[in-house]
Amino acid sequence: MARVRLSVAERREEMLRAAIGQIEARGVAAVRIADVASALGVSNALVLYHFGSKENLVAAAFAHAAEADLAHLRKILSRRTSALRRLRAAVRWYAPTGPAKGWRLWIEGWAVSLREPALREVTRDLDRQWKAALAETLTEGVAAGEFACTDPTAAALRLTALLDGLAVQMTAYTGAVSRARTQEWVDDALARELGMEREALTAQGAHGV
Repeated sequence: MARVRLSVAERREEMLRAAIGQIEARGVAAVRIADVASALGVSNALVLYHFGSKENLVAAAFAHAAEADLAHLRKILSRRTSALRRLRAAVRWYAPTGPAKGWRLWIEGWAVSLREPALREVTRDLDRQWKAALAETLTEGVAAGEFACTDPTAAALRLTALLDGLAVQMTAYTGAVSRARTQEWVDDALARELGMEREALTAQGAHGV
């Protein structure tokens, strides 16, 4: 059966999705251009034509995954509800106990970015955008008098550092910490940053996050 002719943009997206799948299955170090080409039934030369090298393909694949994550984050933070509820929903989604997928992919990316400048720029940009989105919503909540947070930028950094660290523990060391305890720590951290008691935070969440 003949392959459907794709546009350049469609072909690149197909290759990026295949690369993400191969990275999740094999790890960045083990993935080859040939693996991505084979998964799609195309030649190595075609993949290289679009991306030039494995390093460029990997960086573009992580950027593609990051854009999807950021789009979902912005969707949560743009809901027509209080800043408190939006923040709690975003943190619960991103936390390793939530429905966000791809933690193994991101842990791979962080490790490889220590040696690959192109990938380091991608992961750094994602980190900046995630923190900026959280800080903006924290600022909105303070302005609306919903909670107290003297330094939204620092609060966003502390929250993401905790979530990332817990994700590494839960992904790399099965059973190191329970899901219930992890969720307690996440709620405790968010409540602390907002100057609230955890019971008040969770009660707010029970009314429609």
